[in-house]
Amino acid sequence: MARILTLSEAVEETIRDGDSVAMEGFTHLIPFAAAHETIRQGRKDLSLIRMTPDLIYDQMIGMGCARKLTFSWGGNPGVGSAHRIRDAVENAWPRPLELEEHSHAAMANAYEAGAANLPFAVFRGYIGVDLPRVNPSIRSVVCPYTGEKLATVPALRPDATVIHAPRADRAGNVLIEGIVGVQKEAVLAARRTLVTVEEIVDDLGAPSVNSVVLPSWTVGAIAVVPGGAHPAYAHGYYKRDNSFYIAWDKVSRERETFLAWMKENVLDKRPEAFAVHGRRASR
Repeated sequence: MARILTLSEAVEETIRDGDSVAMEGFTHLIPFAAAHETIRQGRKDLSLIRMTPDLIYDQMIGMGCARKLTFSWGGNPGVGSAHRIRDAVENAWPRPLELEEHSHAAMANAYEAGAANLPFAVFRGYIGVDLPRVNPSIRSVVCPYTGEKLATVPALRPDATVIHAPRADRAGNVLIEGIVGVQKEAVLAARRTLVTVEEIVDDLGAPSVNSVVLPSWTVGAIAVVPGGAHPAYAHGYYKRDNSFYIAWDKVSRERETFLAWMKENVLDKRPEAFAVHGRRASR
């Protein structure tokens, strides 16, 4: 059952050194605040999982949190390279980074298999492509009914999944609204879960057509963090900060400017503690 904690308490309880960690959210509701607290707490040797490891993992990998990245696309969306990820791969700075690359379809199916407690995902894909040559976890089976050859990938079962959501109610039920991506499956597949939310409300309200409600029994910890997805957007709360993504290209290009920015904007900033009702509490 979900417990409402401060962000620092929730990260400390949910993410441990050596964990496989999924921080999901497709184009919006990306849990930046939780990632920053993970960096501040000095987590290391993480096996990071994310369909689109953009700025959130560029920062974590650049700060030496990760030993491996499982992904299906990587970069600064709309701008260019993720320079810290690239530096880790090409130059082992600040440490070597192992890569496991998949397609979007494979990642989505692998999360779904994990959520269903299945050992692997089976789907039509990887036909006539080169990725299986460099990723030995991509295999195949023959359908016992049709004889068709189908692709398989291992199920994704993160030790910890972290997502951001618009709101939760006081019973711990969480509403995801807008582009729902694979957040539901990533939560259901995980051993431990943390959801940061914009606010706690008495009633989640009527769900929209494109929304998901995670029952409280699927969530481990909830932390109230208004703006916790910035510079990504949160549907109905704030827009995407496009200028940040553009500026990040220059900030992250060199190690020195990256480290200086992280010190000023992440390491030297402590997260606000929030009370259960969602207003700022004393530090």
